[in-house]
Amino acid sequence: MSDNTTINDSVKMHFMLKSTPPRTTFPMDMTVEERDIMAQHIAYWTEKQTQGIALVFGPVRNPSAPHGIAIIEVENENQVPKLIKEDPAVIAGIMTTEFYPMMAVLPKKNS
Repeated sequence: MSDNTTINDSVKMHFMLKSTPPRTTFPMDMTVEERDIMAQHIAYWTEKQTQGIALVFGPVRNPSAPHGIAIIEVENENQVPKLIKEDPAVIAGIMTTEFYPMMAVLPKKNS
């Protein structure tokens, strides 16, 4: 079994990103401006998904602690802070995002 936190030519690194909104009621009481920013946030991560970086992302509907989650695949850990920093919701200050390395188990690709 290979440790995917060790990078080589054929192995990419995986990270779990957790984005936290400014308040627990955020999913129900976003302002018009916050909704617009969240639409930009979704478009940003959709583009990263198209690029093969975001494997999955979306809101976690935990009523006491709503948050967003993403599983990403990158060449190296240095890419992760840049991806977070360029997220429109982070730029606007309505989301804070933390990340952790992940030992992802992915489906085998058909050859």
